[in-house]
Amino acid sequence: MNELLINNKDAYALWGVRMGEGFLDVIGASAPMKDFIENKSRLEHGKRVIINDPKVDEREITLSFTIEGSSQSDYQSKKKAFFDELYKGKVDIQVPANSSEIYHLIYLGKSITYAQSLDRTFAKCSMKFNEPNPVNRT
Repeated sequence: MNELLINNKDAYALWGVRMGEGFLDVIGASAPMKDFIENKSRLEHGKRVIINDPKVDEREITLSFTIEGSSQSDYQSKKKAFFDELYKGKVDIQVPANSSEIYHLIYLGKSITYAQSLDRTFAKCSMKFNEPNPVNRT
């Protein structure tokens, strides 16, 4: 079974990409709620809060990945292909062993960290994504 699917492709087989540290914790965390409608009036004590039909808000998450190649050239080509996939903007992530949910994300290209090994065949990176609608995971 594929460990990680990105845009319905096996991330390890295609790009040498695996989930990094804390990946499942971040992607599985609950989404924030939108603010409730509030009204303060000088004519009433306190405030009115309308809690009918609460809604989930978008969320920004930072996911960590590792990229691995069998040689320097293999690593460089896999890294380039992986980033090219992210640069498309729309990124659907699925972890089949964890759940059947598909996380529909948008790659933001912000707050990127990157650390490469001395032998130039392995790297750890983290990057920000936006999940516009955390309720839609089908």
